[in-house]
Amino acid sequence: MHVVYSKKKDVLHNSAFNMVYEQYVNEAAFLWILRSIAINEPHNDQQDILALEQRINAQLDGLMTSIEQGWQVCEQALELQEAGEVFTALNIAMRSHDSAKIKTAVDVGLSSKFAVYGLVSAMGWLADDIANIWIERFLNGKDLQHKYLGIAACSVRRTDPGYALLSILKREDCMQDIRLYSRALRLVGELRRQDCMPFVNSAVNSDNEIIRFWANWSAILLGQHDRAVHLKATVFKSGKLQDKAIQLAFRVLPVEQGREWISELSKDEKQIRAIIKAIGVLGDPHAVNWLINKMDNPLYAKLAAESFTYITGVDFDKNDLSITAADNYPDIPNNDVDDDIVGLDEDENLPYPDAGKVASIWQKYGQKFIVGKRYFMGQALNTDHLKDRLQNGMQRQRHAAALELALHENGMPLVNTKARVLN
Repeated sequence: MHVVYSKKKDVLHNSAFNMVYEQYVNEAAFLWILRSIAINEPHNDQQDILALEQRINAQLDGLMTSIEQGWQVCEQALELQEAGEVFTALNIAMRSHDSAKIKTAVDVGLSSKFAVYGLVSAMGWLADDIANIWIERFLNGKDLQHKYLGIAACSVRRTDPGYALLSILKREDCMQDIRLYSRALRLVGELRRQDCMPFVNSAVNSDNEIIRFWANWSAILLGQHDRAVHLKATVFKSGKLQDKAIQLAFRVLPVEQGREWISELSKDEKQIRAIIKAIGVLGDPHAVNWLINKMDNPLYAKLAAESFTYITGVDFDKNDLSITAADNYPDIPNNDVDDDIVGLDEDENLPYPDAGKVASIWQKYGQKFIVGKRYFMGQALNTDHLKDRLQNGMQRQRHAAALELALHENGMPLVNTKARVLN
């Protein structure tokens, strides 16, 4: 009787602990999703991201208090094939230095086009001494999916893979793998690898739209700003690459040419949001009155306010320029499939502008801005201001500042503003 009681007590004890570890996994996965959203939201800064990362780390550390029990729950969660669970499992597997566990997490992550985001994110999260060993193994392996994971990890960490990048750009089998090849081309621009320019040039006229885009994208970051004209078709086409094309092209186009593209875009009523974004990126105060006019339309009001801020630097909340949006304000989905989270309202956390007040403040202070000159957050483009916004701006402002700096500072890698804040 005593033995039976002891076994029962042990079962209850283990069951209670399993519940704790299940909570760690669920919380880590959920918090990872929150962070994946937060890094692109307009009202978050680095401190907001850091707070989420500290909470994620607490859950991961909790799982590490008993690796076997923690891993058992992680392995069960992998059956969901969700990115957050994959992120959590790979972190625990890598930190346990157990090759079998790592293989399990990697295999599940590579089995789904969405779960793979969790793998890549985990590779960006891990400490250098763990991540670098596995990046090298992935890059040197024969499996092209592993090579992709290695290249993507280098991308999020901004780690230079050295000759391994050249090898991928040379190999025919790698060039046939669109996901791997395009990510390798993208990494060339992110790291500003001038030695890879011949391989970029050979890809800029590819028959594949994705390969062609990333080749031209990197060529521009490597200093060939005249290649912006090769992004025109992507700028004018609604789809997953349009926003990335807008964010880059209108930063390097001459202002007059940028205006011409915007005027041409305006012939298509379906491209109003693209036009508003392009105006904010171009930074020319010429179109500010048009933006203010769009603030009267609930479909475009918040986005127009954001572009107004990109040009003028005006903070709507601090200057009492925002009002409560109507209850029936439309959701604006984010359809960028390169993001970890898609389908969310990309305008949700932007201020809703009081168009009348904005018009008054522009009438009062607008003469300080010179038409035909580019501005970013209220100042003419200059390195110190861009570095300040990169460090202290809100997330979308940081994304923009990083791109401007990479384009105008020779040899400076493109800072990953979505990377882990924790050191």
